[in-house]
Amino acid sequence: MGDQAKLSAGGADYDYPILKGSVGPDVIDIRKLYGQTGMFTFDPGFTSTASCESALTYIDGDEGVLLHRGYPIGQLAENSSFMEVSHLLLNGELPTKDELEKFEYTISRHTMLHEQLRQFYQGFRRDAHPMAIMCGVVGALSAFYHDSTDIADPEHRMISSHRLIAKMPTIAAAAYKYSVGQPMLYPDNNLSYTGNFLRMTFGVPAEEYEVIPEVEKAMDRIFILHADHEQNASTSTVRLAGSSGANPFACIAAGIACLWGPAHGGANEAALNMLKEIGTPDKIPHYIERAKDKNDPFRLMGFGHRVYKNYDPRATVMQSTVREVFDALKVDDPLFETALRLEEIALNDPYFVEKKLFPNVDFYSGIILSAIGFPTTMFTVLFALARTVGWVAQWNEMISDPGQKIGRPRQLYTGPTQRDYVPLDKR
Repeated sequence: MGDQAKLSAGGADYDYPILKGSVGPDVIDIRKLYGQTGMFTFDPGFTSTASCESALTYIDGDEGVLLHRGYPIGQLAENSSFMEVSHLLLNGELPTKDELEKFEYTISRHTMLHEQLRQFYQGFRRDAHPMAIMCGVVGALSAFYHDSTDIADPEHRMISSHRLIAKMPTIAAAAYKYSVGQPMLYPDNNLSYTGNFLRMTFGVPAEEYEVIPEVEKAMDRIFILHADHEQNASTSTVRLAGSSGANPFACIAAGIACLWGPAHGGANEAALNMLKEIGTPDKIPHYIERAKDKNDPFRLMGFGHRVYKNYDPRATVMQSTVREVFDALKVDDPLFETALRLEEIALNDPYFVEKKLFPNVDFYSGIILSAIGFPTTMFTVLFALARTVGWVAQWNEMISDPGQKIGRPRQLYTGPTQRDYVPLDKR
């Protein structure tokens, strides 16, 4: 018999098992709570509730730790590639050279979209938000790929996982091209996953597109840093949708819809907008004073993190990447000077240090994406592109879990008790 947690309620005592993970907080197993006590727990936002068992990603916010299958995010971003991290999340282990080549070959052979989907884009207005297009097109994939939607078949799950990872850059680049009135480019399988995406986004048929290695590396790192982040809102949405047996394309579309919310996927856009508001480095002291004033609505975006109470481990890698991209693109823009000066001040100002308001990954990724040439409307799309790998891995893990049940949160009902219907002429 392992450790037990004791609960006293309604004059009776109950014991519940304490389960231990390989690392992180223990959990109290309350699956029998309702049956034994007739009561639910109350946990808005589920911030104290473990909704599943997972072996994918571990976060320790207080210590600033993020591990994928046990590997620290800093090591992966520094030494690995997005395709390698994708293989790791999907299969549990880093690939051998042969396994990686086979995986990259498989993904590259699934990058094209069904030709009819190109016409699908024509139904959207030209000024449609790219995330609106992403929701629609990804949801529509299930109407084109019936041959891989049997979720009980492991081979079907693998094919649909590969399809989603492979087609997301094509879908995202096409959404951008449609919004700027340029022709969509077909994928080029001679390029890397990330190089191909950059070409489909910024290339034109009239001339050869040259992939800049520093930009390709920076984008690949941004993809790695956003690949998975444990049971966040969009990942939980994918799992909840999947728990009903919905097809994987519909589940990922649900994740994209959730990610669209400004509190989740829009943080790097908010950070960039803040930098635009500040404008030039000489105005930083004024805005820092405003940020310290509790009565002033101005907030420094891109600093601190809901989960990481220490330095965001993903931000460390991005720091050096900013300089590499600026140097390669010969960036000369007061916005970027402002960002670098603000970072320097924030890292040394006692107010920021005491409150642990360190620059987070969104602060850096927004600056880099803007320097590369992405409009802010594309930022969340890029997040969705990268996070697709995590969503797919989490979905696969959930479907394979024999203890998985359809999601069914409970509630604390505070509405009217039963009352009788009153005919219309009596009201």
